Amino acid sequence: MKSIFFIDLDNTIYFTKPNETQLMGELYRFLEKQDLGISNEAFALAKQEMLRTPFQKVAKKYGFREEAMPAVLAYLQNREVSQPLKPSDDYPFIKNLKGRKFIVTAGFTKQQNSKVKMLGIAADFESVDVVDVSVSNKKKAFQQLIDKHKLNKNDILIIGDDAESEIRFGLELGIDTFLLDPENLHPDAPSTFRGVDLSNLTAAAGQ
Repeated sequence: MKSIFFIDLDNTIYFTKPNETQLMGELYRFLEKQDLGISNEAFALAKQEMLRTPFQKVAKKYGFREEAMPAVLAYLQNREVSQPLKPSDDYPFIKNLKGRKFIVTAGFTKQQNSKVKMLGIAADFESVDVVDVSVSNKKKAFQQLIDKHKLNKNDILIIGDDAESEIRFGLELGIDTFLLDPENLHPDAPSTFRGVDLSNLTAAAGQ
């Protein structure tokens, strides 16, 4: 039975698309005023990827102008979500897991912590660990949590939607994973468990 859970935030505990206005409206308006050096079409695609992928990765993929980045990053580092967010309909499956629960999420510290606050779920977790992908990754964050709390990997289940982040890194560390893939975006990605929703999460945890 699993008794320790490392859980992703975006598109796992809640979904970004239904909350897009609260999450991204101000950011989109800010970015529209910057000279990012990309076409309108590319910007439209980048905006959609920002809903699923850390900003730095999106900026690199679409080639945002380096000269524009200091102002953008300064804005993001101080940005907080100030409107209520709605957890996913499946969130009770996470909330009802028995054991220690840690949020491990990539992004900007103020922004990610404000999301947890606006979701009203802070009390359900032992800690919120925010990973700055410009200098680290979730694999390092997982190992740091294991070392800090002297955790047994056999007791841990990692839950998330990103096959190339928390799922891959979890498997590389020898930890069981649950890939949430409601749109079947990662049909061939390895994972110990998977689901289009979280209805079989309790069974995967052996509870």
